[in-house]
Amino acid sequence: MALSTVAAIATSPMSLFEMSIAGEVFGLDRTDDGVPPFTFLTCGERPGEAVPTTSGGHFVPTHTWRDAVSADLVVIPAGGIKDTYPDELLDTIRDAHRQGATILSICTGAFILAEAGLLDGLSAVTHWRYAEQFASRFPRTQVSMDVLYIDHGSIVTGAGTAAGIDACLHLVRRELGASVATRIARRMVVPPQRDGGQRQYVEAPVPDSDCESIQPVLDHITRHLDAAHAVPELARLAMMSERTFARRFVKETGTTPHKWVVQQRVLRARELLEQTDLPVDSVAAQSGFGSAALLRSHFQTVVGTSPQRYRREFSAR
Repeated sequence: MALSTVAAIATSPMSLFEMSIAGEVFGLDRTDDGVPPFTFLTCGERPGEAVPTTSGGHFVPTHTWRDAVSADLVVIPAGGIKDTYPDELLDTIRDAHRQGATILSICTGAFILAEAGLLDGLSAVTHWRYAEQFASRFPRTQVSMDVLYIDHGSIVTGAGTAAGIDACLHLVRRELGASVATRIARRMVVPPQRDGGQRQYVEAPVPDSDCESIQPVLDHITRHLDAAHAVPELARLAMMSERTFARRFVKETGTTPHKWVVQQRVLRARELLEQTDLPVDSVAAQSGFGSAALLRSHFQTVVGTSPQRYRREFSAR
């Protein structure tokens, strides 16, 4: 997929925050920072006509829904959940997908994507608060709570609210490489890649113990990815028991220490493969995998391709 023209769909009512996520990632000119330019369109039923937002204000799109058909990426931000959606809106999404566009839903935007029939037989995410409602309404789609976004190639769904940032940056990373995604994330002052799922937010978004955050431990790990990181050692750094540390780690990151370390090492390996000519053995050593065989195994699992193939795809960019 080319990633040049991005169209964001405005529906009534529309979530201004999720629309702003798309605009922040794809609508700002960051060519001075080495980010390729995007053509960003805001598309509504009638251009120039104010669309009510869920926060009480209004948003004025500049293009029609049908203008999104020729886009490379169509973003469906969150909005009001309705029993039915306009045929023109659903036809626009189907036609854009048929012509090769990637369709990304954010939060409750997944309801529109599912209503268009594009999630049949797939897994998807939406805001955790509406997951049961979504599952009941669209039984042919499997709802997940374990990830922040799901990528099926031409169909991507992002979970609640800020997970839309993760999904957008993921698409930038997928199409333009980790370096470009990191530049955008740095300007937005957000992590280039978060780990975990929505379960950590469902009932206890703030850990209920009196211990301090494990963020200093996470920072220590990322500064020393080439070192071994056993749970007993990390628990000592956090000044917690191993059991408390493991429980806190899952609450704050949404995953286990081992999986989190592997994901961070893969992210570091991607950057080295894109930005350097280091041999794969050296990339493995600097990213903490120790051997090229171990790097290849984890890289294939996380990224879905080999380090060599990934380098051929992204290093030229």
